[in-house]
Amino acid sequence: MIRSRFALIILVLFGFIVSFSVLRTHNNVSASGSLASSVRPGAPMLDPRSGHTATLLQDGRVLIAGGMRRNQDFYRSAELYDPATGKFRATGSMSLGRVGPAAALLQSGKVLIVGGYIGHACTDLAELYDPATEKFKVIGKMTTVRGRPSATVLTNGDVLITGGSDRDSPGGVASAELFHAATSQFEVVGSMHSGRIAQTSTRLNDGRVLIAGGRGETVTASAEIYDPATKQFSATGNMFTARYKHTAGLLPDGRVLIAGGSDDRDWSGALASAEIYDPRTGKFTATSPLKDSRFKLPDDAALLDSGDVLVAGGSKTLELYDPAAGKFLVATGEIDGPRHFMTETRLKNGSVLLAGGYLNDDRATADTWIYHPE
Repeated sequence: MIRSRFALIILVLFGFIVSFSVLRTHNNVSASGSLASSVRPGAPMLDPRSGHTATLLQDGRVLIAGGMRRNQDFYRSAELYDPATGKFRATGSMSLGRVGPAAALLQSGKVLIVGGYIGHACTDLAELYDPATEKFKVIGKMTTVRGRPSATVLTNGDVLITGGSDRDSPGGVASAELFHAATSQFEVVGSMHSGRIAQTSTRLNDGRVLIAGGRGETVTASAEIYDPATKQFSATGNMFTARYKHTAGLLPDGRVLIAGGSDDRDWSGALASAEIYDPRTGKFTATSPLKDSRFKLPDDAALLDSGDVLVAGGSKTLELYDPAAGKFLVATGEIDGPRHFMTETRLKNGSVLLAGGYLNDDRATADTWIYHPE
């Protein structure tokens, strides 16, 4: 009898351990079998910022530049995040305060900063940040002023600059230009078919660039392809949903995830829908929606080592898109609120730095978070 009771206790205890182990494994594994993840607070920036840029340098540090504390309080200052120490420190300042500029890491290791808003106007001024000297240098002007343009590095090292606003208004322009890294000169190229601001710009594996959504006179569902060989744009399939202030992420198989954003209603029109662009067919297909509607997102969603894509901002939650399952998985933990115009930067160790942004007023935060794949 004693042996029977002892065996029963062992059996029950073993069953509990197995069940707990299975439950724990289930709660930490995505549909594709990749481990789930967590997000934790990081060290604060030196200044609260939203609408800034964040650029991963060749040595693994991150350059944070510009942005605003609140409306009309714009920064010239910049700072560096060092993953080795987990802290920020000051670096050289830009020539003028700007919010909503575009930044691109050049093959030389320098960072191009172009455009943005300066008070109630936009600027055409371009600067280069040199990590060796930690200084910015004005290198000239774009062919037109641009507030919140897109800047995409091409395979030859030049930078495609598209859209943005040429005035203090919600609509964007159709013009585009190239920055030639070798000569620091700007060249006008063929215009887009639609004016756009707050669009996404994603370099495809074949070197072409997908431009999707944005706002001209109205928010658009249209998309187009820039071909570096011809320096021209051509129309491609339309998205299912008109959107701007959304995010885009290049998937491991070369397709592009488009997620979130807003329609013409802006704050009251935030979207949870998502879709996939296939360069082979030139068409979009719907995929499972986000758990939370969100907009004012980082332009580029981070591709992780697992092949999942991280979508952050506009909500307390962080979501992972699993291309194999075609679904989003909510990461463990939350940030402190629906950060708008924060930045999302994948670090060389595979984690992701989430920095700044603002909640539901215009006051920015200096707080940061680190997303850890586990």
